[in-house]
Amino acid sequence: MQFAFTEEQEQLRDFVRSFMEDKSSEATVRDLMETESGYDPAVWSQMAEQLGLQSLIIPEEHGGQGFTWVEMTVVLEEMGRALLCAPFFSTAELATSALLLAGDDSAAADYLPRIASGELIATLALTEENEKWDESGVTAAATQSGDGWALSGVKSYVLDGHTAGLVLVAARTAAGVSLFAVDGDAEGMTRTPLATMDQTRKQARIELDNTPARLVGADGDGWSTITKVLDRAAVALAAEQVGGAQMVLDMSVEYAKVRVQFGRPIGSFQAIKHKCADMLLEVESAKSAAYYAAWCAAEDNDELPAMASLAKSYCSEAYFHAASENIQIHGGIGFTWEHPAHLYFKRAKSSELLFGDPTYHRELLADRIGL
Repeated sequence: MQFAFTEEQEQLRDFVRSFMEDKSSEATVRDLMETESGYDPAVWSQMAEQLGLQSLIIPEEHGGQGFTWVEMTVVLEEMGRALLCAPFFSTAELATSALLLAGDDSAAADYLPRIASGELIATLALTEENEKWDESGVTAAATQSGDGWALSGVKSYVLDGHTAGLVLVAARTAAGVSLFAVDGDAEGMTRTPLATMDQTRKQARIELDNTPARLVGADGDGWSTITKVLDRAAVALAAEQVGGAQMVLDMSVEYAKVRVQFGRPIGSFQAIKHKCADMLLEVESAKSAAYYAAWCAAEDNDELPAMASLAKSYCSEAYFHAASENIQIHGGIGFTWEHPAHLYFKRAKSSELLFGDPTYHRELLADRIGL
């Protein structure tokens, strides 16, 4: 087990950070979050062609680079730091993981090369209006229609659901929850962008009315695949949260150094020192949790389910606390629209709830370790 990133992984971090600083500046983020699509197609193409980010964990036989979850963690940490506005999480993490874990070689061969090249944006449609992240929340119905399937139901909070060319939908058949592939322009599918607190990560509501679909994996085996996908999604989101938490910590410390009040930098006051010290402790602890969970994902070992929930619960609270304290340390200016503090605060809160809040994951963790 490696307790530090390799030289190659640190080089990857440097490349991605440089790219993010150039292509995901605060001004760019503010521009893109006001658009309906929420991303720049030109930058999306550059991410695939110049850095190969969409193909990172896709096997080489499907046009990918075949890296592990450790490298994915490095990339997502830098994206979280820059608040990247792009359908990367939905495509390169959720949809890619689902296709890799479903055990359907035909579907993987059809979709993964197009994802790797940046041609195809994809996502996973799981949650419904009941807002449940477990198996009982899946009520969308799938019925056989000739040689294929037809889906009916409503999916909510679908990341990049309004722009995806491929939507992987969890629906219930007579055999149980199964996974289906639906083309973005499929008949009977209505996609509506949602107004969200965090404008940097777009979500959509998807209505399915006898929409033609393709079964991915075995009928009735969908939930076992989705459980594994959600564990990896929790790890991926924890990495994003760590990147954002480190960024707001850096912002706070820098402001505490340069903001002068009563003739001295505010960082010299004990109250500010304590805030920054507590933030540092939580951010470093969050990194430890996220990195260990990433190693578990890369090794695909038995610890992954427990470590995924541990990382998601701790990193969610660490990021939200750091983002809140960042606003407090900045004082009045931290509450303004013009300052970026609120962008990280909103991302922190939305990420805290995505895939289940900390309470849900602590309960899941307790169950998984037998408490």
